[in-house]
Amino acid sequence: MSRHVLTVNLRDDAAAIAAYREHHRHVWPEVVESLRHVGVQRMDIYLRGRRLVMIVEVNDGVDLRSAFAAHHASNGRVQEWERLMTSLLEPSADAPPSEWWAVMEPVFHLS
Repeated sequence: MSRHVLTVNLRDDAAAIAAYREHHRHVWPEVVESLRHVGVQRMDIYLRGRRLVMIVEVNDGVDLRSAFAAHHASNGRVQEWERLMTSLLEPSADAPPSEWWAVMEPVFHLS
């Protein structure tokens, strides 16, 4: 299992932040099924102000970018979800071109 931590900001808009929270209380089943299908074992998203931090654990050997690309292409309902979520986000200044979330560098692990 490998763990990845990513970050992005929500739009600076109270309604966008509230909508993001509400949508994640009721994630569409097609989205969850697709994430599992591409090898995501666990996903946690934390919010502080408008900063989101996502912790994703994937099966060994799964490339995160490839898994997310397969997830986004998996079906129309997932694509609809992703359009809705990105309408609430601001691309991270640290993300590669055409990506929204920036991968954070691990700097310490307590074993």
